[in-house]
Amino acid sequence: MFRYIITSAIIILYFSVSAFAQEPDSLIVDFDLAADTTLVDSMASDSMLKEEMKLEDDLNEIFSERMDSLLNSAEFRMRFHFDSTEVHFTDQFPTNIPDSVYIRRLQDVEMAIDLSYNDVVKKYIQMYTERKRGLVEVMLGLSAYYFPMFEETLDKYDMPLELKYLAIIESALNPTARSRAGAVGLWQFMYGTAKSMKLEVTSFVDERSDPVKATDAAARYLKRLYDIYGDWYLAIAAYNCGPGNVNKAIRRSGGKTDYWEIYYRLPRETRGYVPAFIAATYSFEYYKEHNLIPQYPNFSLSVDTVMVNDYLHFDQVVASLEMDKEELAALNPMYRRNVIPAKEDKPYPLILPNNKLMTFIDKDTAVFSYNREKYFPNNTLVNPTTSSGSYFTPVDIKGKDKVVYTVKSGDNVGYISSWFKVRSSDLRYWNNIHRDMIRVGQKLAIYVPQGQKANYDKINMMSFAEKQQSVGKKVQVAEKKTESPLDPAYVYHTVRNGDTLWEIAQKYAGISADDIMRLNKLSNDRGLYVGQKLKIKLKS
Repeated sequence: MFRYIITSAIIILYFSVSAFAQEPDSLIVDFDLAADTTLVDSMASDSMLKEEMKLEDDLNEIFSERMDSLLNSAEFRMRFHFDSTEVHFTDQFPTNIPDSVYIRRLQDVEMAIDLSYNDVVKKYIQMYTERKRGLVEVMLGLSAYYFPMFEETLDKYDMPLELKYLAIIESALNPTARSRAGAVGLWQFMYGTAKSMKLEVTSFVDERSDPVKATDAAARYLKRLYDIYGDWYLAIAAYNCGPGNVNKAIRRSGGKTDYWEIYYRLPRETRGYVPAFIAATYSFEYYKEHNLIPQYPNFSLSVDTVMVNDYLHFDQVVASLEMDKEELAALNPMYRRNVIPAKEDKPYPLILPNNKLMTFIDKDTAVFSYNREKYFPNNTLVNPTTSSGSYFTPVDIKGKDKVVYTVKSGDNVGYISSWFKVRSSDLRYWNNIHRDMIRVGQKLAIYVPQGQKANYDKINMMSFAEKQQSVGKKVQVAEKKTESPLDPAYVYHTVRNGDTLWEIAQKYAGISADDIMRLNKLSNDRGLYVGQKLKIKLKS
């Protein structure tokens, strides 16, 4: 009985200038670049929008931080061996490029969707081509593997091929990327959306991390959104924040359906999607002009697929084919526990380098029978203790004892690292922590010197003061601050969760968001916090 089927489609991965077809992930409203080179002014239908956009100058910090976390993730460290001296990022590149050059280059890009240019777009371009060059060079290399898949699927649904760039913004082309909110994969699907798009998510398989299946689902979902709005900019915004938030922004702007006119009504992170898309498109089209050199991953760029219909463990494949387990995992990121739970009536794909495919076929029986009783006792599927993919947990470290610490109120990564005498970077790596985000009740794996587990276990029972004292730190008792008396000349608004300046202004006749910002010395919504009291000067 054959336990695999060779698929008819062979994925040949390539890298060339043509691999970087210039077409956005986030599709763009129709701005005629050739008609007007003063695009900043042509974008805004009212003068306020231009001022509001200036307040978002630091918006790309959201993407910048996300990109940093992806670049330092276990997935990328494994794929590119960043600790190796063989990896060199280029550090010589042009700066202070005139706006006219950016505009001309964007005009020269032949795409189904026009590309706008303004100060926000410029900042994203500079982020990609100057500040985050290492990650862009990594993504250039990865795109040789993923973009042909994306283009084939988008072409199947007769959609703009430019949409492939959305995966850059969503995941930096990391198939096991996982957001704080729980979105997973190249296209960052939440669990509920994934299930509605018929993606399989189980203890063993997460098709959100399957490049082929997830891309097909993303294309279908984007097509739905475009059918709703008839505008790619709005469809892309809805892909990020949901149609409900886009509809709300349209209503709050008086029914306007131009992306740039509802820009300030969109959730903060979503505002950056179209500018980031334009910048990503530019960066991949003109990477040579910025001396960006692709860094290729440490796995084969020429692969083939077989369908297996019996249980198979990665270790069986690795031992039988004498291949690297990290490479096998990188090519098959959809399997969360290094196990393919295939059955006769439900086969699953196995991606292999072309130079290993015939060996797999020749050793068919030997591969499946290798240590079978160890991996599948009584030919049953058991739950392995290690996991991989989007739920990365490192295997226990040799020579170290593992302590599980429960995060308490007031804890942060720095405190915990000092209490356990470990590096913060190790703590983040062991627990897949991004941007130092931890939550009360979260369980953290911490590796301490062998034989000292009992001593470190006691930290779980200590008060915050006791933990600080254990590392020679004293707890400062904060003095209570007395609030200034409220000025009777003003009305005070107490900020609630989810409030924005625009929404607050609507509650008071004749008051604008600008009035509130000037009176309370705010530059944008980021200055708001729950419980804050804002001065409102009512108009007679």
